Amino acid sequence: MSHEVVRRVAEIADRLAATAEETERLGKLSDESVKLMRQAGVMRLLQPTDFGGYAAHPRDFAEAVMAVSARCGSTGWVTGVGGVHPWEMALMDRTLQTEVWGENPDTWIASPYAAQGVATPADGGYILNGHWSFSSGTDHCDWIFLGALVGDAEGKPVMPPKALHVVLPRKDYTIVDDSWDVIGLCGTGSKDILVKGAFIPTYRTIDSAEVAEGEIAAERAGRTETVYKLPFWAMFPLGITAAVVGIAEGALAAHLDYQRDRVTAMGTKIKDDPYVLSAISEAAAEISASRIQLLDGVSRLYDLADTGQPITFEDRSMVRRNQVRCAWRAVAAVDEIFARSGGNAVRKQNVMQRFWRDAHVGLQHAIHTPGSLYHSAALTSMGVEPQGMLRAMI
Repeated sequence: MSHEVVRRVAEIADRLAATAEETERLGKLSDESVKLMRQAGVMRLLQPTDFGGYAAHPRDFAEAVMAVSARCGSTGWVTGVGGVHPWEMALMDRTLQTEVWGENPDTWIASPYAAQGVATPADGGYILNGHWSFSSGTDHCDWIFLGALVGDAEGKPVMPPKALHVVLPRKDYTIVDDSWDVIGLCGTGSKDILVKGAFIPTYRTIDSAEVAEGEIAAERAGRTETVYKLPFWAMFPLGITAAVVGIAEGALAAHLDYQRDRVTAMGTKIKDDPYVLSAISEAAAEISASRIQLLDGVSRLYDLADTGQPITFEDRSMVRRNQVRCAWRAVAAVDEIFARSGGNAVRKQNVMQRFWRDAHVGLQHAIHTPGSLYHSAALTSMGVEPQGMLRAMI
């Protein structure tokens, strides 16, 4: 049975799809799109129940993100990225959770997590400086997660590196307004962030290695709900890949609508063209396989955590390998049907071209990079323990 939030997204599907053009034109989510997401409650799916959320199964979260993305890729992307932030916030100090959600449980939190800043120890916390790229949906957020390396007295990263996730209120960082000019996912407003000398109290920080392990951070935070015991590198990629798969589903639906009554310049009805119909079926099967495999992976990790079994590096590695493959498979399927849509598919009034562009830009995210991750997964499947950077983002 679908989660109530997924059902709400289905109810607003047409209204959400109608916002996509304005969202792309604005370069950030439209007010109507934000309103619809707040009403549906997508951003609160992984939020703890004591702060107005659902603490939902991650499968429900992924399905909601796919449903949104199939109507508006940019809105789906923002919910896929931003919807994971309440999950991590649940692992933070309760003082911080109260600051963020105490007055408004619909407060949104941005990121990026890449360690593009340096946090220099100071009395009671850190002094943060840095420049970050790709803060999706940041215009609509009042707080932000940022990745940072711990620095020495001179502001240089200490060795060996130690990474933190730090949290800042909106007044402590600057959004670079003209920093998002792209060919796809235009409406995500994934702008740059600047921080100059902001003080971060210790309780607004967390060791990124603890979050990566999952259960350690949950135990320290006193969270007993299963969803908070999952590793970061299962949860964060889930939202992003769910958005890409949902965009592919939207592309397929748009393609079917477009091809249903289309007649080629040679006078052939697409409904009578066995080659196009074969491509449609193959693409549909590939996109469906991506959905199923993505949901299966996070469900298997959830089941392990729920029954008190450890989630091993091998478990994480296999799920990450499959999650990356889901994205590439789904986008390849979009390419196959787009290539058979004729010249009119590239016109701006045809929504297919937007789905096609959004899908490819979504594939550019670092968590979809197959190289070293596939390398690591293959070694792991052979019983060889990967070391060093081959363990990164797993």
